[in-house]
Amino acid sequence: MFATRSELLGKIRLGEDSYLELKEVRFAGGKIRGPEQNDLADELAAFANSHGGVLVLGVHDTTREALGIPVDRLDMVEALVRQACEDSAKPPLAPIIERLTLPDSAGTDQPVIRIDVPPSLFVHQSPGGYFHRVGSSKRQIPPDQLARLFQQRSQARLIRFDETPVPQAAFDDLDEALWRRFGTPHSTDEPEQWLAKLAMATQDNAGRWRPTVAGVLLACKEPERFLPGAFIQAVAYQGVSIEPQMESAYQRDALDITGPLDQQIFEACDFVRKNMQMGARKDSKGGREDLPQYDMLAVFEAATNAVAHRDYSMAGAKVRLRLFDDRLELYTPGMLPNTMTPESLPYRQAARNEAITSLLARCPIERDEFSAHRSHIMDKRGEGVPIILSRSEQLSGRAPEYRLIDDSELLLTIYAAKAS
Repeated sequence: MFATRSELLGKIRLGEDSYLELKEVRFAGGKIRGPEQNDLADELAAFANSHGGVLVLGVHDTTREALGIPVDRLDMVEALVRQACEDSAKPPLAPIIERLTLPDSAGTDQPVIRIDVPPSLFVHQSPGGYFHRVGSSKRQIPPDQLARLFQQRSQARLIRFDETPVPQAAFDDLDEALWRRFGTPHSTDEPEQWLAKLAMATQDNAGRWRPTVAGVLLACKEPERFLPGAFIQAVAYQGVSIEPQMESAYQRDALDITGPLDQQIFEACDFVRKNMQMGARKDSKGGREDLPQYDMLAVFEAATNAVAHRDYSMAGAKVRLRLFDDRLELYTPGMLPNTMTPESLPYRQAARNEAITSLLARCPIERDEFSAHRSHIMDKRGEGVPIILSRSEQLSGRAPEYRLIDDSELLLTIYAAKAS
């Protein structure tokens, strides 16, 4: 929307409408006096609940003159926008925030901030309620229209989140060596059409080819650039608990595991193998037998399920891996899909991310310790959870536990084996 600077200037000269909002930024001392965070959230949510739009900060709404934002305060203003999107809107908004310059009445370029809000798959609530855009202003959505909007957006989400385009990413951000591995060597399709068939790329509302969420996660070297929570935060602690005020003192090792999802899975296994303790016991012949704390195939399945089935629409949420002396904890963002419960996990299948699971089923396992189990990362037969439960209990004598936290995060606890 308003793809060029001249196109944006032309729209600003015409004034606000259903797709454009202008706001001056005012300061008092070292703080922002206006706009307020909640007001920003209301305006941005109104665009997301409608057909999308652009909000420009640093331009007067009536004179349409670029007043600018002091360069040394751009960071402060951008932080306010992020807080409005992440803390004051439910679910959080994910706009494109861009710094640029526009000419004032004297023709001098002034720094401004442009915020592009795409039409959302969700209905967003902001501090003032549920708003949509009507002409040049936001309006409360009437109850009957709100009900229809919820129904429409619910149906729209049948286009799964992992198949939606990532607005900040360009087609060239996909690494050819990474996406080529999912195709066939004799394909004659153009790359765009080929990746579209794999749900790794699609066209946005402006007709531009962009990577999908699945494409970024499996064919981008740094997916966290575009999806900030798309990594595993791994920490190994000393002892069986931590004191929050002294957390760093209890850490034996810590690593943010990034990269394509298949790489994250194997590096998570490496982290556990490196940091788990190794016991020993006598075998049947009186010799020594090493006893690891965790069954590595169970860890592999747990890490695979975490990255394959987490909810990537939860802005900023990440998979968290915690190792203690007596247990492994794995936190996966998102509630369970399709009426599943922690108790039904061993018996039912429901994929939140069809494109991601399909692509992981095409990823070969290149580690000998796992390749003997199967040839590709996912089997799509629903064997992962039973393997986690049975092999872990066989090793430690205690069954792993699944627990849902606040309907927003799934916690898997695998208990460590003790040396006999």
